[in-house]
Amino acid sequence: MITKISKKDKKDWEDFLNKKESLPNKDLSSSKKRVQKTKNFDFHGFSLDEANRKINKLIKDSYKDGVRKLVVVTGKGIHSDNEKNPYASKDLGILKYSMPEYIKNTPELMKLIYEMTEADIKDGGSGAFYIFLKKN
Repeated sequence: MITKISKKDKKDWEDFLNKKESLPNKDLSSSKKRVQKTKNFDFHGFSLDEANRKINKLIKDSYKDGVRKLVVVTGKGIHSDNEKNPYASKDLGILKYSMPEYIKNTPELMKLIYEMTEADIKDGGSGAFYIFLKKN
């Protein structure tokens, strides 16, 4: 450990103290979150085929445009007509379940996606999900 301070270091330190100049607080600047480009899309009223075609195009276009986060609102399926059809799956016919499965089973889309998670309450909770896209 150095016990002696050079004259130059001492002078630089004194000059700094006399200037009344403040240094930027790196802790504060690093805590600021970068704003991500985000797109929201609501799939209420879409059929399963329409929704799958649209989400495919939406993910690809968003990736090209540099969008990093998609908020996909599917709804919870509580007003779905699938309940009345005995031949339709009550779970898999609902966009809430079928859209994430479609995405996971489409390798060309999964190459563009970093992560998919359920949305926060403010964005739709269990009736929505996030898609985080990789950097283009």
